[in-house]
Amino acid sequence: MSRNHIPIKFVDSESGDETFEEAQTPEEFIEVDSESFDAGNVDETLETSSSDDDDNAGVEMTSPPEAAKERSTGELGGPLVAELVATRAELKRIEAESNELRERLARRQADFENHRKRTERERAETYNRVVADIAGKMLPVVDNLKRALEAEASVEASESDEFRHFLSGVDLIYKQLNGVLDALGVKPISAIGEPFDPHVHEAVVTEPTDEYEPDTIVQEIVTGYRLGDKLIRPSMVKVAVRK
Repeated sequence: MSRNHIPIKFVDSESGDETFEEAQTPEEFIEVDSESFDAGNVDETLETSSSDDDDNAGVEMTSPPEAAKERSTGELGGPLVAELVATRAELKRIEAESNELRERLARRQADFENHRKRTERERAETYNRVVADIAGKMLPVVDNLKRALEAEASVEASESDEFRHFLSGVDLIYKQLNGVLDALGVKPISAIGEPFDPHVHEAVVTEPTDEYEPDTIVQEIVTGYRLGDKLIRPSMVKVAVRK
């Protein structure tokens, strides 16, 4: 038999024999009496059976536990969705506050760093100003001690030991004062043999000569000093010029 045909059993009332024929409906045995067989009734019966099957096929049967589960989910869906929306809103608010706090912290750190740098710069400027002021008052004393030591070269060997001891003491004081200036960061400016620099040198005398290149310092009259990049006093020098 084919898949789409229904075998129909016909019963002969006299002989009792059974015959089968195929019908164009799902497989289902239908018992029909041969004497009372009516093709129209069979067709109507088959159509009714087919339509009932089609109606049942379109209906989705749900077991009682699943239906109860769906009803439970539907009832709880509203509160769960509302809670989820509220949680997301709260997370967004916390994230916005966190970003604002980070920005405020970054600004405060930048302000603190600028304040620290400004304080250090002001402290360094104050220190240099005070040291330069003290060094400027000490330099005349150092100059006088240096002149006294230079006079030692003109002292004859016949001078007394007491005078030579005195000059040794002056030399010791001179070195101590230079050590104090060096500890404060006050450094002498190089002069002899250096090219003349108007920023740190002051030419008080010129000397025409062929021994040195023009604009070369040939003698230091007064030593100049500087504190870092700050000039405390320029060097007074003699500068060579062309003859």
